[in-house]
Amino acid sequence: MASLLVQLHLLEARVESSRLTPDSARALFQQQKREILRKNNISEKDSVLPRSYRFYAINNKDMDEIYKIVIDSLEHRANKLNGSTTPSPQHP
Repeated sequence: MASLLVQLHLLEARVESSRLTPDSARALFQQQKREILRKNNISEKDSVLPRSYRFYAINNKDMDEIYKIVIDSLEHRANKLNGSTTPSPQHP
């Protein structure tokens, strides 16, 4: 779940920085999201992703743990891109 969320957040950031019109950005996001789901063997018509997300959202502690992993992964990528080897401070 964490890996999939990292991929989706990175996609969202790329689309937001693309300077496309809102309609084009939305279409690009949906097309790229379908590709991410396909690569992760998740059928777009399958309800696994929404059900899993809802499950973790209800079990807040689990979602907090997942997002700690997501945030750490995104920070690691950002530090790597910026050439920084200093770890970011831990989140509360």
